[in-house]
Parts: sequence; C-alpha cells; structure tokens
Amino acid sequence: MLNGKEIVINAEPDQRVIDLLREDLGLTGAKEGCGAGECGACTILVDNESRLSCLMLAAQLEGKTITTIEGIAKEGEFHPLQEAFIEYGAVQCGFCTPGMILSAVDLLAKNPGPTREEIKEGMSGNLCRCTGYQKIVDSVEMAVSKMGKKGRQ
Repeated sequence: MLNGKEIVINAEPDQRVIDLLREDLGLTGAKEGCGAGECGACTILVDNESRLSCLMLAAQLEGKTITTIEGIAKEGEFHPLQEAFIEYGAVQCGFCTPGMILSAVDLLAKNPGPTREEIKEGMSGNLCRCTGYQKIVDSVEMAVSKMGKKGRQ
C-alpha cells in the first residue's frame, strides 16, 4: 500500500527506495540530501514508522504500508503538522520539511503529548540548515494542541 492506495510495482530488488519514489513514481517529496542516512531529508513512513528511504532497497517494501509526505493530507486538508509548519514559519527553503514532518508524525504516533525536550530528541535525526529548529519545535507543539482538539493523528 502506498499513500493509502493498493499498488503493485515491478522494481529491481536492489533499487533504492528514494530512487523508486522519485524517479519511477514521481513522488518527489522525499529528498536525497546526503545519501548516507545522516540528514533525514528522505524520511518516509514504513508501516507507520519513520525510515530513511536512501538506505532502503525496493525489496524491503514488499507487503509494507508506505506513506510519503504526499499521502498525509486527508480529503484535501493538510495534516495538522503541515498547517503548523506553515503557520509558524518552520518552512524556509523547504528541502528538509517533508522529512521533518514525517518524523514528527512518527513521534506523535508514539507519544501524542511530548514535552519540548522530547520533541527535540524525536526530531534529532533530521537536519536543517535554514531554521535553527526553534520554529520547527514550535510547530510540532502547536500541532499537538490542534491534534488533541481534532483527534487526528
């Protein structure tokens, strides 16, 4: 399953997932920043857990549920984390944003009421060269509040 839709893909088993998503499927939200699993820009959700698509092979996706940034909006409405990133100005160049948001989705699924320190720790695998992280942490805090009101994760 990819972004809520059943899909069958014929891919070389040793093809990297980042390449499969971007080149074969046109899902360009995941970015290749480092290609070595250091920056988090390529983060996707596999069975609802954040994974680095630059370090995964296509064969590892068989039978899994994959969510990319393109798949978290529901019924034409942004996910509360996407809304918060926009509202709090956590998006600057935007390169790291999809990975940041998907890491936050994973964090909040595991801990729906994280402290500020837990947010920082949960987002520590994602690097950003533009924001200084303050607005990113603020955005996740705001989304926690919104998601509590809307009951949406």
